[in-house]
Amino acid sequence: MGVSLKDIAEKLNLSKTTVSWVLSGQGNKKGISAETQNRVFACARELSYEPNLLARSLNTGISKTIGLILPSISDSFYAHIAHQIESEAEKEGYSLMIASSNSEIERENAMIRLFRSKKVDGMIIAPTKISKREISRLVDSHYPVLLFDRYFPEMRVNYVIINNEESSYKLVRHLIDKGFRKIAIITTNPHLLTMDMRREGYANALSDAHIRINPDLYGEVTYVNYQDNIYSTLDRIFHAVPDVDAFFFTTHILAIEALRYFYDRGIDINDGNWGLASMHEDSLFRVLAPRMNIAHFPIEEIGSNAVRILLNQIRQSNDPAAGEYVPESKVLPCRMEFRDQ
Repeated sequence: MGVSLKDIAEKLNLSKTTVSWVLSGQGNKKGISAETQNRVFACARELSYEPNLLARSLNTGISKTIGLILPSISDSFYAHIAHQIESEAEKEGYSLMIASSNSEIERENAMIRLFRSKKVDGMIIAPTKISKREISRLVDSHYPVLLFDRYFPEMRVNYVIINNEESSYKLVRHLIDKGFRKIAIITTNPHLLTMDMRREGYANALSDAHIRINPDLYGEVTYVNYQDNIYSTLDRIFHAVPDVDAFFFTTHILAIEALRYFYDRGIDINDGNWGLASMHEDSLFRVLAPRMNIAHFPIEEIGSNAVRILLNQIRQSNDPAAGEYVPESKVLPCRMEFRDQ
């Protein structure tokens, strides 16, 4: 049996109501002295008190929890984002519940419904593919929600993304400025707006340099058996354009699998004759491809802005005097690192 509010109240000779007000963050509002509040918090820590979040939510309408849904927890980018969001949420007194959709639409929808049943105060979601149904329901019901990494422009919802097109353009333009002309693009998930924007940056960089876009240098990899798929994609490109001289990867995961391909095929991509660029970093690049040019995603800024914007909506939704909420969007720049100088 866990420690209850009654246990703390009896130990301190206070009323259960007073203890409840303090632990729910209403001490100042209820006129409880700082000394008494400190005694309550100290006793709660001493007794290892753990609040019943569902009960607190039913009583106050506030659970002080946020739900985070990611396509993949194993992806280093999403893992770092989760850590940053958790750190930012804790600064504001919020706990984080994390779930992975495994990039499956129905699983994502199920996780959204589960988090709502758990009474979380709001959700931060990196949506999978073309899933909109459950997210639309959240938005239509004025439930606090924020999308990151991917978003739906037609939906009135908070979002935080990077400047995908500009960053892609800069990477490809750098390869062009280094003298590369037959630059292949390796991409995935064509239905995602973010991937479309990265392809647009690639195409615009070539166009501005008066380089013809060669469809034989376009490689689209599906995430179903993508290790095998990227091998066949790269084999096709090398067969069609044997003198291909550079590669732009729209995700770091694609770049990692391509490095495996180059190694297996005996291609020395570190001999200075190849141009390489990737959207986002992976620690393996420093060892396996030190000349890989990188658009670093601003993970700290993504996390801090996501939590700030979502909490603003949560607070406004709990304020009867607040007017209609206006969704906030944030487009963040990437830090460019050109390592082949």
